[in-house]
Amino acid sequence: MTKLSVNINKIATLRNARGADNPNVVKVALDAERFGAQGITVHPRPDERHIRYQDVIDLAKVVTTEFNIEGYPDKRFMELVRLVKPAQATLVPDPPTAITSNNGWDTISNQGMLKDIVAELHESGIRVSIFINPEIKYFEPAKLTGTDRVELYTEPYASNYHKDRDAAVKPYVEVAEIAKALGLGLNAGHDLDLQNLAFLKQSIPYLDEVSIGHALVCDALYYGLENTIQMYRRKLEL
Repeated sequence: MTKLSVNINKIATLRNARGADNPNVVKVALDAERFGAQGITVHPRPDERHIRYQDVIDLAKVVTTEFNIEGYPDKRFMELVRLVKPAQATLVPDPPTAITSNNGWDTISNQGMLKDIVAELHESGIRVSIFINPEIKYFEPAKLTGTDRVELYTEPYASNYHKDRDAAVKPYVEVAEIAKALGLGLNAGHDLDLQNLAFLKQSIPYLDEVSIGHALVCDALYYGLENTIQMYRRKLEL
């Protein structure tokens, strides 16, 4: 079964626009779990323009499903993750000014650094996932870092889905087979939505988890959060 982890960064963006506490990100996370989310994802950035570091601490106290913290593994991020000990830490190579994650790790040139970080997180009992492009050359080096999982960067798939979905998904199926053979767990995320999610899952039936935020929150404006989460769950069950 592929789990749905709901990224609530956009909820925090909406809250921060007015400077108060509405919507409350902790309440939204708890409601999302109640509505069927199987995990909660956050991505705190250094400028705290959406999820704040205090949000992460507050959420860690109440989230009962899988808590996943994404981010670039700088000193502050690592201190935060070691403090709250989420179920999973997803390492992304974002520079501080990035609007959103837009590239995976070069696991060849960064292998030594990633290996040290993975080992440090494992000492705290945290499962590690590395954000990665669907390119074959990065998968064996990823395995050598000691990571538990890789997260496939799916923006290229989403961008090309409506042009030719078979061609769009082909590189993902190829690298997914390699990941499986290497014993790596498999996550996916970025620009997945109600139109393209089911085909990805059908093409890679052993996906462990997808993390979806922006599209899900946009859909919730029309369908409501509870209904939207159930719609995404159904796409993963086809």
